Amino acid sequence: EDGIRDRSPSRGLGDVYKRQGQLVSLAGTWMQTTAQGYLVYELTKSPAFLGYVGFAAGLPAWVFTLYGGVVADRFSRRNLLVIAQSAMMVLAFVLAWLVYTGQVQPWHIIAIALASGVANAFDAPARQAFVVDLVDRRDLTNAIALNSTMFNAAAVIGPALAGVVYALYGPVWCFTINGLSYIAVIVALLLMKLGPTVVRPNRTSTGSQLKEGVRYTASQGLIRTLILNMGVISLFGMSLMTLLPAWSVDVLGGDVRTNGLLLSARGLGALSGALMVAALGRRPVRGKLWTIGSFVLPLSLMVFTGVRWLPLALVLLIPIGWGFMVEANTSNALIQTNVPDELRGRVMSLFTLTFFGGMPLGALLAGFMAVRVGEPATLFISATIVLAASVLIWFRLPYIRKLA
Repeated sequence: EDGIRDRSPSRGLGDVYKRQGQLVSLAGTWMQTTAQGYLVYELTKSPAFLGYVGFAAGLPAWVFTLYGGVVADRFSRRNLLVIAQSAMMVLAFVLAWLVYTGQVQPWHIIAIALASGVANAFDAPARQAFVVDLVDRRDLTNAIALNSTMFNAAAVIGPALAGVVYALYGPVWCFTINGLSYIAVIVALLLMKLGPTVVRPNRTSTGSQLKEGVRYTASQGLIRTLILNMGVISLFGMSLMTLLPAWSVDVLGGDVRTNGLLLSARGLGALSGALMVAALGRRPVRGKLWTIGSFVLPLSLMVFTGVRWLPLALVLLIPIGWGFMVEANTSNALIQTNVPDELRGRVMSLFTLTFFGGMPLGALLAGFMAVRVGEPATLFISATIVLAASVLIWFRLPYIRKLA
């Protein structure tokens, strides 16, 4: 497959199934993420374990994501996605079986999170680079934003559904539904009709290709800045996501349904951000949107730390989700429109590594700090660091807010 890659817009029935299948699968993934976090907190009553699970899920990104980017540049991205999705389906069923038989232990959840992270390390760069195989470059921003729209629609539906299913039937059905949902996206990928495009054969070693991607990224000021900023967000801006199960119980005095509602409110904000980026995809405002999102996210997080009333907490999670999604989507689009096709998989693997690789370290740090200073203080410190990065970029790199 070195000389052939799937490319060209999908058509007809395959495209319809792709969109529907992806939405179903993503909703299932959010159900598992929500139920998994609450289950480990129920088993341990420790916010530190929430950090351990997050660390295990993201650790493989450091080991495999860059290699996954090389694989995505050398082989069929669709086939790579089918293999990764199948692996995650099996893992979801294994977790469901462990819960159903009453054997589940915290270390089981950590181990399955680790194995899922390995699959995701190959899935993520291929999925990011696969977008350009489906649309013209001029529609790239819209495509990225619409893909995020599906992701965040699932982020609204999945956690809320998980809260209800978990409360009524227990976590086993959350994991079972997620396993079944992967069938939809696998079938959708297989039904897509893509035409072959001849690409240059790769004659160099994997190590040389990795170095080429790193050198290119380091030499490009815009791409380097956007990737490093996503690293800051991953390390500190995602602390809330790690701590939400504990926040639901310890800070807001709720239960699993509270956790689902909080995640859904955050997803609703992210969905609105994705829709806004999609609507403005062909207008020269990406730099302005990125800048606004970079301040809305940390400032909203700071205010959120002082809230103890659930309705107000739900309202504040909307701008938090909006700010994160606007910043992430515009970063993705600005990078993809400025990178050559032959380096796309490797550059996007660096983007993915920075984001998903920072999350486990951030989760571990958030869990460690929460045990010692409490969840609100942990989140406020994290938001302050994210805000400091935004202020630094505002003064040092003013050209970013002027980007089209």
